Amino acid sequence: MAPRSSRTHKITSTLGGRSIVLIGLMGCGKSSIGRRLATRLKLPFVDADSEIEQAAGKSIADIFAEDGEDVFRDGERRVIARLLDSPAQVLATGGGAFMNAEIRDNIRDKGISLWLRADLDLLMERVERRSHRPLLQAADPRAIMQNLITERYPVYEQADITVDSQKAAHDVIVRDTVRKLADYLTTKRD
Repeated sequence: MAPRSSRTHKITSTLGGRSIVLIGLMGCGKSSIGRRLATRLKLPFVDADSEIEQAAGKSIADIFAEDGEDVFRDGERRVIARLLDSPAQVLATGGGAFMNAEIRDNIRDKGISLWLRADLDLLMERVERRSHRPLLQAADPRAIMQNLITERYPVYEQADITVDSQKAAHDVIVRDTVRKLADYLTTKRD
């Protein structure tokens, strides 16, 4: 087993300017794991949702409420395209971003997609703590989340790498992520 420092060096030296793009449902840990992964790899961390809010001058909840999901998704597509033209970074995307074929193709061309997979119970435990999730503002958020799993997980399976997000210390998940990234970059030849 390669030591941690050699793994992180292997990752950063073989990225070739590509970004590590985190995908998955809300609550899977894209932001919390992404920040720690970026620190470990000495790369910038960027949250696409924050960039969308900055570009729009309002919150995602307000974009959904005032302009609708289609306007949000169009802005998301443009912002992610711009971010993928930046130097290597760890990029956390919104849960629906990877569902867009154009975004998936762009990520495939300019990044490495990493799916943080989590089960329904863990996702619900995490998202119930927060009230800013526009897609869950309904009578039965658990049913909505289950529908999102059913709809999105088959598409998320197209990701280059899958890491199970679990009830564990963030460092454990980051360590697993680093190992899988290093393995992927060692075996993947472009």
